[in-house]
Amino acid sequence: MRGFLKVALLSAACAVSSYSASAQTLKLGVLATLSGAGTAWGMAMQGAAELAAEDVNSKGGLEVAGKKYKVEIVAYDDHYKAADALTAFNRMVYDDTIKFVVGPLGSAPALALLPVSTENKVITMTMAFTPKALSADYKYSFRPVIPSDVFSDPQIKWVVQKLGAKKIGGLFPNDESGQQVGAANEAAYEAVGAKFVAKEFFERERVDFVPLLTRVLAKGIDAFELNGNAPQTAGLLVKQLRELGFKGPIIRTGGDATADILKVAGKDATENVYVHQPINTDSPAIQEYTKRFETKYKTPLNAFSPFFYANVQMVFAAMQKSGTVTDSDKVREALLGLKDFETLLGKVNWIGEAQWKSNQQLDAPFYVAQLKGGAAQVVAKCTPKVCE
Repeated sequence: MRGFLKVALLSAACAVSSYSASAQTLKLGVLATLSGAGTAWGMAMQGAAELAAEDVNSKGGLEVAGKKYKVEIVAYDDHYKAADALTAFNRMVYDDTIKFVVGPLGSAPALALLPVSTENKVITMTMAFTPKALSADYKYSFRPVIPSDVFSDPQIKWVVQKLGAKKIGGLFPNDESGQQVGAANEAAYEAVGAKFVAKEFFERERVDFVPLLTRVLAKGIDAFELNGNAPQTAGLLVKQLRELGFKGPIIRTGGDATADILKVAGKDATENVYVHQPINTDSPAIQEYTKRFETKYKTPLNAFSPFFYANVQMVFAAMQKSGTVTDSDKVREALLGLKDFETLLGKVNWIGEAQWKSNQQLDAPFYVAQLKGGAAQVVAKCTPKVCE
């Protein structure tokens, strides 16, 4: 979103003018989707980085090994495309000499740049849900958000048991992200006695889903799965499903898209919609962050933002602990050593060894919410094992 990026650049410019000549600069990259259907996620990531930077800059900079560093955000739009992400990332690495990046957003962009980030020892904080994003081979890739193959199983079990959904339909983007999420969802539903009776794939630029949805509805589905779709796309799917007369439950078992679903589909269409809720909106810390974000950016908070905010805070703490802002190996080691780190999400740790042979996945609770009267109401709290 160009307006959002302009705000970021103006903020950075103002911050530069207020610093003394002795302050050094620490560049933090943001590689995310800042235009198009995935903008809400990209804005969540960029906003998190900027707010975390504001925290330390307001105190004169991040103090590491006796030196003060002004944190400067350098943001590039990847347009949710692997080729654009790789081009932007190469610019960050080779032209801007950035060693720490919030992003990439999607699985396809993540897989495109992992070899470059690994070779150049660039620590990334990704939102890619593909299992391939985390690996002992890619030791600089960290993931602050919980992916579908962790949270979909307990949520889907809850959906099947509580809502009685047995015949599932879904549309997924025809790329690495959509294919991975679709496969994970299908396996999770089948594991608890339900079945995907209709599944279609589409190109991300598509906005008219009526022909595909008509084929899906012809299979007699009793629930529709939204997981894997960008927020605005999810809203369009809800809107067009309701216009086609589907009254059954619509499920979003992954990726916060609540604000866009409500905005695009409207309050009436979103009744009987159940959404993945990454955060507890009743938490005072989350409420404070939400107010701060929405006041600054004049847009609803996407619930992924607090996770990136927490991850950036952890990276800053790791820099201070390791005594360096340039040696990413030392920062990585210090980052992995953070235990019960206090964040606005609560105390967090790193997990993932059993699943990906690498403890580079942030661990935090998550929730299922039902949309009622234009608002999300939490109906279940979840761990990777169960929602209750």
